[in-house]
Amino acid sequence: MTEPQQMSFLQHLEELRWRLVRIAIAVICIGAVIWIFQEWIMNHLFLALKDKDFITFKLMCTYLGVCVQDTPVKMQSMTMSGQFNYAMTMCVIGGLIVSSPYIFYQIWAFIKPGLKQNELKVAKGLVFYVNLCFITGILFGYFVVAPLTVQFFTSFQISSSIENNFTISSYMNTVISTVFYTGLLFLLPVAVYVLTKIGLIDVAFLKKYRRHAIVVILILAAVITPPDVLSQIIVSLPIIFLYEVGIIIAKRITNEHQNK
Repeated sequence: MTEPQQMSFLQHLEELRWRLVRIAIAVICIGAVIWIFQEWIMNHLFLALKDKDFITFKLMCTYLGVCVQDTPVKMQSMTMSGQFNYAMTMCVIGGLIVSSPYIFYQIWAFIKPGLKQNELKVAKGLVFYVNLCFITGILFGYFVVAPLTVQFFTSFQISSSIENNFTISSYMNTVISTVFYTGLLFLLPVAVYVLTKIGLIDVAFLKKYRRHAIVVILILAAVITPPDVLSQIIVSLPIIFLYEVGIIIAKRITNEHQNK
């Protein structure tokens, strides 16, 4: 079996350039579709998060008995280019999120030829699990974390004399950052898998610092959610569960190493 011919530095740069071009084309194409339907997306995907008829609030009211009311809040743009800028932001961020499976694949396709056989075994199925965890985190952030955050801040008032009129930039930054960071947090099992495989951590390390990890998770949950206990618990529990999944993964890897 002949070994694959090694590429020169310039060939690697050329390969990277074409991978980035493919990623850019995918993001632009999806962004163009989002631009065409920008009004529908803004009304039904973003602004709908503050309405009592949003699916999350309906389920909460039906099964938990926790019902919310529509908040009398208005959105406004304070700069001449504000709405245009956030339409563009929506297209770019939406393009990146929707095309993330393709982006992860392109990154993997660029890295894969440079890996050794044992490194390929470590990374087997990695792209699939990265996509699965990230998309699951994005969905959890959108359907759970973001609506709770929006509902809390839009309904909170120090005084009834003060009217809530938010800028569209403030609203969009809150929603996008909340959803995106939740997606990143859901990559925890993948990070544990990789770090355990390369020997930086093991199951004993994860168990030893379990309490510390829970404190950190609670702090992160407090940062990305409104300052109420219910929201923090709802966000913290899945991440703590993922940490426990990481311990199971690390244990299996450790057992595999010991059995060799």
